[in-house]
Amino acid sequence: MLIAMPHTDPHAASAGPVAARLRLPGPPAHLLNGLTVGLGIGMVQWLFAGLADHVAAQLAVAGAVYASLADLPVRFERNWRSVLAAGALGCATAFVLGLLRPWPLALAPAIAAIGFAAAMAMSWGARAGPISFAPILSIVFTMAQPAHAGHAATSAAWNAAGALAYLACSCACGAMLRRRYRSLALAAALGATARLLRSRADALEAPPGTDADARALRTWIDDEAQLAERLQAARDLLFCAPDTPRVRRETAILLEAIDLRDILTASRLDVDLLGTDEPGRAMRAALADGLGRVAAELEFAEAALRRAIAPGAAGCGPRSPGSALEAVRLEPGDLRLRLLPALTDRLVHLDADAARIRALLGGREDTAQVPLSRDQLRLFVAPEGWPPSALRAQLSPHSPVFRHAVRTSLALAAAYLIALALPWTSHPYWLVLSVAVVLRGSLEQTLSRRNARVLGTVLGCLLVLALARLDSPGLLASIFPVSAGVAHAFVAVQYLVTAAAGTVTALLQAHLLDPSSGFAIFERLADTLLGALLAWGFSYVLPSWERRAMPRVIRRTLQALREYAEHSLEVGADAALAQRLARRRAYDALGSIAAALKRSAFEPSTVRPPIHELTALLDHGQRLMAHLSMIRLMLARGGASLRSPEALAALRDTRRALQASLGPAPKTAATGQRPDELALALLPAEPPGEDLLPWLSRRLRVAAAEGPAIAGAARAALAALGASRPIGYKAESGGLP
Repeated sequence: MLIAMPHTDPHAASAGPVAARLRLPGPPAHLLNGLTVGLGIGMVQWLFAGLADHVAAQLAVAGAVYASLADLPVRFERNWRSVLAAGALGCATAFVLGLLRPWPLALAPAIAAIGFAAAMAMSWGARAGPISFAPILSIVFTMAQPAHAGHAATSAAWNAAGALAYLACSCACGAMLRRRYRSLALAAALGATARLLRSRADALEAPPGTDADARALRTWIDDEAQLAERLQAARDLLFCAPDTPRVRRETAILLEAIDLRDILTASRLDVDLLGTDEPGRAMRAALADGLGRVAAELEFAEAALRRAIAPGAAGCGPRSPGSALEAVRLEPGDLRLRLLPALTDRLVHLDADAARIRALLGGREDTAQVPLSRDQLRLFVAPEGWPPSALRAQLSPHSPVFRHAVRTSLALAAAYLIALALPWTSHPYWLVLSVAVVLRGSLEQTLSRRNARVLGTVLGCLLVLALARLDSPGLLASIFPVSAGVAHAFVAVQYLVTAAAGTVTALLQAHLLDPSSGFAIFERLADTLLGALLAWGFSYVLPSWERRAMPRVIRRTLQALREYAEHSLEVGADAALAQRLARRRAYDALGSIAAALKRSAFEPSTVRPPIHELTALLDHGQRLMAHLSMIRLMLARGGASLRSPEALAALRDTRRALQASLGPAPKTAATGQRPDELALALLPAEPPGEDLLPWLSRRLRVAAAEGPAIAGAARAALAALGASRPIGYKAESGGLP
C-alpha cells in the first residue's frame, strides 16, 4: 500500500519545484535492474569460488554474464525465458568456439556465421537484441580463456552451470520486484508525458519560424518517441498482470495518461490563429503556463509512485487552469474572443485528467474503474512469440535486417583477421567486440555508438589504471560484478557510461582469468579506436538508407490513419476497443516517419529521403490525429445534442470523405493547402459550453480537409522517392527502390 503524505500543491509554480524535490528518491527501473544484475553475477562468483578452482569459477561467471544480458525490467514470465535463451546461446557458442580454438584461421568463418545469425535475430524486433548479443559476447569471453582452461565441453559445462545459477538469482529477484517494476514503468510513462507537455509549452512560446521554434519541434518529436516507448513498456507490464486492486488502479492511471496524450495532441490546433502581436503572444504564454501546471501535476504523481507515497487527493485546493487565458486583454470585437473558450476548455480537460490520476493515486485501490476487460487489455501488449515467418520475411537482399546481418558478418570476420595480423595479438577478440558494439543498423546509431565507445573506453582505462595501483585481487574481483551491473543498467540510457563500465569489466575479466598477463591498457585503447573506425567504414557496406523503406512506411501510415478515422467517427460503446487499437497503430506509424527523419539527418545528402515532403506528411497526419481526438472528446461530452440526425449525418459524411481521400485510390484531389475553415471569422459565435454542435461541424469540416492534404503530401513524397505507383496496401513488402 502507498503511504499518505501531506499535500504540497504542484500548481504553486509551473516550473515544478515540488516535483524537483520529489524526484530525488528511489532508483529508476534501469538502475534497480543493474543492481540486481550485479548482485546475481556477484552471487555466482562467490558461489563457484567456493565450489571450484579459480578458472572454473571465472567460466561460471562468464555463463552468468551471457544470461544477464537478457535480464530486463519486463514481465516476469517473459524475462526468465529470455534469460534462459541468452544463457543457452552463449554457452552453445562457447562450446563451438572451444572446439575450433586450436585452428585460429577456422575461427574467422565461425565468427562470421555467429555474427550473421545474431543480426538476423533482429527479425523479431528490438526485444531480440539482448538475446542476440549473448553469442557475440561469448566470442570475447571464450577467446579470453587461457590455453589451460580445459576441454571445450568442460568449459561449456561450467558456463552452463553459471548461467543456470544466475537464472535462479534472476527469478528470485524478479519475483520480489515485479510489483515495483510495474509502478516504476507507470512512473516513467507519467514522467515522459510531463516532458512532452513541457516541450509543447516551449514550442508555444518559441517565435514561429525561428531557430528556437525548430529546436522546440525537434524536442517535441523526440519526446513523442520516448513517450510511445514508455507507454508500451507500461502496457506490457500492467495489462498482463494479475487482476488485483493495485493493478486495476495502476491500469486506470495508465489509461488516463494515454487519453491525456490525445488531448495534448489536440492542444496544437488553432494556435496559429492567435497571431504574433502582443495579445497573441500573451495567449500563447498563458497556454504554455497551463501546460506547465499540468506537467507539474504529473511530475508530482511520478515522484509519488517512485517513492511509493500517496499524495493527498483531497488537498489540491481551488483549480482554475484557464485563469491565465481569461486574464489576457482583448479589444471588444476581436475575433480571437471566440477562440478563448475552446482553448480554455482544452486546458480544463487536461487538468481534469491530471486530477483523476492524482485521485487514483491517493484513493483506495478497490475504487478504480477500468473501461476494458483484462482480455481486451492484452490486445495492446507487444507480441511475445518467435514465429519463423518473421525470419523468413527478412531473407531478402532488400531487407534492412538481412543487409545488416551480411554487413555484421563481414565486419566481424575482417576485424578478427586484422587482429591476428596486428603487432599485438594477445587479445584479438577486443577488436571483434569493438566492431560488434559500434556497428548498428543505421548510420545515425553507428556514429553515436562510435563516439561514446571511444570516449567511454578512455575513461574506463583511466579507472583501471587507478584500480591497478590497489594491488588487491579480492577487491578487483568484487569490482567485476559492480562494473558489469553498471554497464548493464545504462546500455539503453547513456551508452557512454556503459562503454566505460564495460571497459573496466573486460580488462578485469582478462586479468582475473590470467593474472600474469597484467592490464593491457594500450592494447585496449588501440583496439577500440581501430574497431570504431572499422565499424564506421563497414556501415557503408550494403547500407540500409532510410529512403529504401520509406514507400512501405508511407503506405502503412495512410492505412493506419484511414482505419483510425473510420473507428473514431463511429458512435457507440462497441467502437471503443477498435478505436483504441487503431489509435495506437496510427501513433506508431507516424512515429516511424518521425524516427526515420531523425536517423536520415546523419546520412549522406545524396541518399536522404525528401525531408520537406515527409515533414508535411507528418504534420498533416498529426493534425488529423488531433482533430479526431477533439471530435471524440466532443462526442463523449456532448450527450444527446450530438446524437441528432444532423450530427450523425455530418459524422457519416466526414468518415466517407476521409475513407475516399486516404484510400488506395483517392477520389478527392489533393491540394496540400490549409482549409479555409481555419479562418477566425468562420469560428462559431457561441462558445462550446452553450452550443457544441457548430463546433463539432467545424471540426469535422477541418478534419475532412486534412485527408486530401495528407494524400497530397504522401504522393509528393512517393514521387520524390521514385515510387509514384498507386497508393496500395498489399504490396508493402515488395519493390523497394
